[in-house]
Amino acid sequence: MSSLNFIGGEKGGVGKSVVARLLAQYFIDQEKSFIGFDTDRSHTSFTRFYADYASPVLVDSYEGLDRLVSVFETTQEGPLPRVIVDLAAQTAAPLARWIKDSDLLPLLADMGITVNFWHVADAGKDSVDLLGRLIETYGAGPNYVIVKNLGRGTDFSQLDHSAAMAKAIELGATVVSIGQLHEGSMRKIDRQNASFWGAVHNRSEADALGMLERQRVKTWLKRSYEALDSLAL
Repeated sequence: MSSLNFIGGEKGGVGKSVVARLLAQYFIDQEKSFIGFDTDRSHTSFTRFYADYASPVLVDSYEGLDRLVSVFETTQEGPLPRVIVDLAAQTAAPLARWIKDSDLLPLLADMGITVNFWHVADAGKDSVDLLGRLIETYGAGPNYVIVKNLGRGTDFSQLDHSAAMAKAIELGATVVSIGQLHEGSMRKIDRQNASFWGAVHNRSEADALGMLERQRVKTWLKRSYEALDSLAL
């Protein structure tokens, strides 16, 4: 199944890039081909950790955004690829203008390409309000995946009982929870600029993970993959 996956949440610090990296590693381990794009000019986190799969793209021009879907046209043989787009904070407005002006959703539907909007949420009210804006902007048509990032809070009652969540569920949204990876291990992975696979298997670096740290990353990946297995990706 070919898909265009927008990994968003609009606000900074909710873990969008971690979810993009997790989805990339999931596709790699499932031997599913994909192409990644990184819209964050300041950190380029996705490109740093998955440089063989992702490249930077600018969202402030239609020419830049067009790259996100041009890969579907340039694929010559075999199935169309999956695309992961790691959306930086405050990119919702230019993205929505581009999608509307390009009449993108009907075009991709005709091509048999599924559009998935991933809303990565923390436990705060901002994430609730931003989910409401996302649903209001696109309505029925795309798929919505709401990710409760347990590394950014544990009490999601505001989100669970919100009108935004009710509307999303009415539109067929899927809700998944991603657990927190041990903070010390994540810091080491970030310092190494390592993929999750590299972090588990690389033992030669001075800042390499120890045996139990590697085990915790493996366990986190296993549990996260179980959540992703429930999605039509």
